[in-house]
Amino acid sequence: MVAMGYGELARVRRVSISADKSDSDLSAIAAAAAVAPNTRAYRVRLDDINARINAIPMVKNSAVRRRPNGNLSVRVELYRPVAQWTDGAHFYPLSADGTILQEPFDAPTAGTVIFRGDVPHDISEITNAAHNLIGDLAYLEWVENRRWNIITTGGILVMLPENNPSDAIGALIVLNKNNQILSRDIRVIDMRDNARVLVK
Repeated sequence: MVAMGYGELARVRRVSISADKSDSDLSAIAAAAAVAPNTRAYRVRLDDINARINAIPMVKNSAVRRRPNGNLSVRVELYRPVAQWTDGAHFYPLSADGTILQEPFDAPTAGTVIFRGDVPHDISEITNAAHNLIGDLAYLEWVENRRWNIITTGGILVMLPENNPSDAIGALIVLNKNNQILSRDIRVIDMRDNARVLVK
């Protein structure tokens, strides 16, 4: 009876959607599921629904299941933006694993760390450290696939070491607190040598 489309269990009366983030707006996911009430359950192609949901920029993973009562259950894992990436014109949400989400803004979000150029697979540690410089930080760039540069709002290039860039940022904060170095008329602060800081 169910396979032929008859009876209570043969029709989709409800699509339940849940996410790993409780405060998420799931309206785009509901629209992508696009299953009308009373649709015959076995005419619904779960792979098609899953493909539509996975095409939403904020969705990292999704799973669609048919419940024993004929209804559908959708579970999604969402990206968690921790920063923004810019191409110089627009600003895109950026997740901790370096994924650039295709939902641009025309201006940066206040208090957000900005990245330009290539981004490695893990930006969580450098993002946390850079938040301490947020008032002086224009953006970060990944150089030669091995180290970071900071560009300050005053146009100073800060060259961070390959190892322990977070510690170098901490040292820069102390240096700036004691000497206001980021307010001076300089072009480059080279911190790549752990034994000394070079200023040009």
